[in-house]
Amino acid sequence: MLKPILLLLIVGLILYLYWGNTTIKVTKIRVAGKALPASFSGFVIAHISDLHNAEFGSKQKKLLNTIAIASPDLIAVTGDLIDSRRTDTKKALTFMEGAAKIAPVYYVTGNHESRIAAYPQFEAALLDRGAVVLRNAEAMIKRGDDRIRLWGLDDPTFSGEHGRIKNRLIAEKALKSLAREEDLYTVLLSHRPELFDLYAAHGIDLALCGHAHGGQVRLPLIGGLYAPNQGRFPAYQNGLYQKGRTGMVVSRGLGNSLDPLRINNRPELVVVTLEAE
Repeated sequence: MLKPILLLLIVGLILYLYWGNTTIKVTKIRVAGKALPASFSGFVIAHISDLHNAEFGSKQKKLLNTIAIASPDLIAVTGDLIDSRRTDTKKALTFMEGAAKIAPVYYVTGNHESRIAAYPQFEAALLDRGAVVLRNAEAMIKRGDDRIRLWGLDDPTFSGEHGRIKNRLIAEKALKSLAREEDLYTVLLSHRPELFDLYAAHGIDLALCGHAHGGQVRLPLIGGLYAPNQGRFPAYQNGLYQKGRTGMVVSRGLGNSLDPLRINNRPELVVVTLEAE
């Protein structure tokens, strides 16, 4: 009698893990900002991070349809489209080509892009498919006479340096180099949530980040167990965090990397709606 029950439990666990790694959860977050022009109230950003070669339906149709339903004004992609350990650029490029048909796409690099020798060719292919690549650069988003600013922070590992302290110094130098207009609402696209205090120190209104994978394995009441560059029980796993005027939204991401399975941590599309205070 025990064997059939054990078999059912094993099958149930396998089905649960499959569902939990292939079914996209849509998380809706509203972010209010005093500096946001009234004309941008209701502006919708679809936030994508950490695809890591994952495929959701043939030619990414499941993922693209989920984004289209959200009717975003802008799609923000915050790094690690590919996985450097088993790089498959075709899946990433198929996604980006489809996304650019839904709304303007803005992309910043992650640490995995910095590890592949063919990154220049990959970036050229992204541009060919309609993405705007922001590498320590800005873009202005306009509605009528009003503007908000996007800042794109290049992943610090592109410098060839590694380690928390060096990453922080490189990111801080890049943030200082970006032009400033204090009255403009500023959205930062960055792969790394562990640098939240830097974003707050530089007057960012909203940072969109990934990299943490939601802590990979999530337990009730405890949350995620581990995140890159944060270690065990990471402070910034998913959702909205606030530090003074600065908000940060962390996506749990979509794909997997070194750890092959997410547990209690479904792939995530974050839909951010801006609101003027």
